Amino acid sequence: MARIGEAQAPEQAREALARGRQRASLVPDLLVEARRIVNTVIAGWHGRRRRGIGENFWQFRPYVEGEAVNRIDWRRSARDDHTYIRDREWEAAHTVWLWADASPSMLYKSATATVSKESRALVLALAMAELLSRSGERIAWPGLTDPFTARNGAERIASHLSHAAKLPSKPDLSGIRRFSDIVLVSDFLDPVEETFEWLDVLSRHGVRAHLVEVADPAEETFPYAGRTEFTDPETGEKLTAGRAEMLAEDYRRLYLARREELVSRCKRMGWSFTTNHTDRLASEALVRLHMAMAADGMPSGRAVA
Repeated sequence: MARIGEAQAPEQAREALARGRQRASLVPDLLVEARRIVNTVIAGWHGRRRRGIGENFWQFRPYVEGEAVNRIDWRRSARDDHTYIRDREWEAAHTVWLWADASPSMLYKSATATVSKESRALVLALAMAELLSRSGERIAWPGLTDPFTARNGAERIASHLSHAAKLPSKPDLSGIRRFSDIVLVSDFLDPVEETFEWLDVLSRHGVRAHLVEVADPAEETFPYAGRTEFTDPETGEKLTAGRAEMLAEDYRRLYLARREELVSRCKRMGWSFTTNHTDRLASEALVRLHMAMAADGMPSGRAVA
C-alpha cells in the first residue's frame, strides 16, 4: 500500500497539518486513558539488578587473583581465612523504543469499533511508556526523542507527539542497537515483504522487536454487501464493487494469510506478535505484550486482571 512521500502536494501538506493538529488535540485524553489502563493492569514492574558500578551494596564474594586490591573489604575478610570483595549494585536500565503508526490507514473506524486504530495505537504506546518509566527503564521514540529515563516519560513523549506536525510513516530504525527492545504498533497492512525489508536492520543489529497489530473488526470480517465504494486511505484511489459480498471469502483469506505470515516470520526471528481489535480492551494487548517482553528477559512484574 502506497505511503505519502516526502514531496507532498499542497493539498496533502494541508491534510497532514490538519491531522497533526487533530492528533495534538487527542493526545492529552489518550495519555489519561493510557495511565488508567496501566493502573488497572499492572501491579509493579521492577528494574533489573545485577553486579556492577553503583552506590548500593550488592554482595560479598571471594577475591580472585588479578582483581583490584582497593575493592577488598578488609573488615569482612578479617572474620575468617578468606579474602572478600565487596560488590556494588548496578541498576541495569534497559532501552525500549516505542512507535505507533501515524499513516492515514490508521484513521479507520467502523461502526462496530469503539475507537480508531490510530487512537488505540497511541494509547498502547503511551501505556508502555508509562509502564516502563515507572520501572526506571530508558525509553525513546525513533525520529522523535533520544533515549531518556524519567518518571514522567509518557508525558514527555505525549508532549513531543503533540508538537509534531507530521510524523514519518516509517521512521529510520538504523540507530537502534543491540540489547534494545522496540515495540511497533501498527495495522501492518503493507505487503509482508515490504514490512520486513524495513525491519531487517533490527534483526541485523540484534534488536528484539514486539509487533502489535491493531485491527478494526470490519477489516477482518468484511461485513459489506451490495454496491459498495471502497477508498484507499493512503492513495485516495477508489474501487466500486457491484456485489461486495462476492469478494468477502477471498478478502478474508488474503487478510488472514497476511497475519499468519507476519506471525510466522516473527516466531522465526524470536520476536513477539500480538493482535488487538479495536472493539476489545486495550488492556488485553498490554498484558500480552508485558508477558512477551518479560519472557524475553525484560523485568518481570505481576499482571492482574
